[in-house]
Amino acid sequence: MNKQYWSNRYIQNTTGWDLGKVSPPIKVFVDKLINKKLKILIPGSGYGYEAEYLFLNGYLNTSVVDLAKEPLQNIKKRVANFPEKQLIEANFFNLSKNQKFDLIIEQTFFCAINPKLREQYVKMCYSLLNNGGRIVGLLFYDIPLKEDPPFGGDKFEYLKLFEPFFEILIFEKCMNSHSSRMGKEYWIEFTKRA
Repeated sequence: MNKQYWSNRYIQNTTGWDLGKVSPPIKVFVDKLINKKLKILIPGSGYGYEAEYLFLNGYLNTSVVDLAKEPLQNIKKRVANFPEKQLIEANFFNLSKNQKFDLIIEQTFFCAINPKLREQYVKMCYSLLNNGGRIVGLLFYDIPLKEDPPFGGDKFEYLKLFEPFFEILIFEKCMNSHSSRMGKEYWIEFTKRA
């Protein structure tokens, strides 16, 4: 699943994960945030409705990274003043660890990467976050592993991966998911361990 694979998914409009708007649980979370200076990263952002919502609500230090250029172009078309340097066309795993963020928002990226890369994902998030930084967002709810994305997973596996690096603040069944995902998501809030 390389750059071409994901570009083709956007070109062919086979983006079943796309809600066409900000995910309701993430919107609720953002609406409770106060510090507009937070440095925020959304990996595997897709069309970036979460990034758009953050940016238009004053979180101007929001960056997105995606392997495919098509979703980034879509964000730029919708939000003309979104800074180019914050639309990062790259492999998440190749980001410079010198970049630091206060918050990483997880929204369908973890489930789209090969399960063999999940431990690397957790370590990369740990490296990219400032001390006390957080991962918040959504993970799919106890879906068996499959051959193609979205790859499944379960709470036991997730905790085994994250607990060595993050303090688990909230890990619960999401009660305000989009109707198409109701009963299929966990809401997570994890803080980087010192």
